[in-house]
Amino acid sequence: MVDDATLLAAVAEQRADMERLLVELVEAPTVLGSEAPGQAIMRRAFAGLGLEPVDVALDPQALRDHPGASPFSWDVSGKQNVTAVWPPAEPADGRSLILNGHIDVVSPEPAVLWSRGPFAATRDGDWLYGRGAGDMKAGLAAIVGAVGALQRLGLAPRGRIELQSVVEEECTGHGALACVLAGRRADAAVITEPTGGAVWTSQVGVLWFQVRVLGRPAHAGEARAGENAIEATFPVVRALRALEAELNAHPPPPYDAYPNPINLNVGIIRGGDWASTVAGECVTHCRLALYPDDHVGNLRRRVEAAVAAARADPAVAGFDVEVRYDGFARDGYSIAADAPPVGALRVAAERAFGVAPAVVASTATTDASILQLYGGTPAMCFGPYAESIHGVDERVHLPSMVQTAQALALFIRDWCGLKPAA
Repeated sequence: MVDDATLLAAVAEQRADMERLLVELVEAPTVLGSEAPGQAIMRRAFAGLGLEPVDVALDPQALRDHPGASPFSWDVSGKQNVTAVWPPAEPADGRSLILNGHIDVVSPEPAVLWSRGPFAATRDGDWLYGRGAGDMKAGLAAIVGAVGALQRLGLAPRGRIELQSVVEEECTGHGALACVLAGRRADAAVITEPTGGAVWTSQVGVLWFQVRVLGRPAHAGEARAGENAIEATFPVVRALRALEAELNAHPPPPYDAYPNPINLNVGIIRGGDWASTVAGECVTHCRLALYPDDHVGNLRRRVEAAVAAARADPAVAGFDVEVRYDGFARDGYSIAADAPPVGALRVAAERAFGVAPAVVASTATTDASILQLYGGTPAMCFGPYAESIHGVDERVHLPSMVQTAQALALFIRDWCGLKPAA
């Protein structure tokens, strides 16, 4: 068996290649609907490993028919995940593995707040700045670096390894779900999200919803003749904040370690259409989380009850208020901290990072839940250290990207097994 020092050194030699790939990925602004340029880069990266890239398309009807799907109003036709299989050396007597990352990123707006261009991929010492640098293109680069290092040592896995670059992680998880629908399963999966070297074994579910309030427009000079939908939205938000407080009152372990594990985010408000017209419509887009032992259907009912209760407020009475759903409708999930893949990944991470990794319950959601709940693949998140993801001046610590790749190489050895390539 190849020793730790040899693997760690081989991966370290890939640092420049990983950094070049990361820069190229960050410079591709792969926001929702514009993922194709980033996927083209990943096709070249997988082909550069001597693997055959295979696209997995998003089939809108197949997705909508699946119980794990989220509602979506946008067109997904033509969207592709990019996958590649590193086939095992014969005899294939090792365990299989999925290494997964997402190519899509959230908007950098308002870009005026950034100290540098959000897609400029600017380096400052050991940090690389840019939207998606941490969440999660450094993780994709680490996957490529780990596999490339093992290949350069003349090694092949004893179990099947599939590399996945998926779309729509930031809004539905339907990229990962399309892979599940295509039959992509394994004995374990690692999603290289920016966990800071920790191993995430649990995560909340997430529900996206919209509250649409219809009032009555009128000239601002006769404003009392109208019904302002924007102002009527304020009591509705207060009612949703009260629901948030209820959900945080008695968090189950391990979420009781957080002061506020369930977060309501009021992310978008669109209301009115003229400064001198009483706003006749206001649509508020929200995100609310739920614990892994809850179900998204239960949270929908509680949201709708909270909105209905808000209509008792005199400021809302007489308005037409409707709850709509578009985007995330995802249950949470957990994997046991003593599950075999978790233990093996923790050992590998400690060897690479030099410290035992924390086991963390995340207050975010990732594609790990899709792979485990609907693909039957035990899934964990593990990846580099990043700051300000979804925020201003997002950045990733480049040495931690290399350490992530080193941990992945060690994990492949310990989980799948390695032998000389034919």
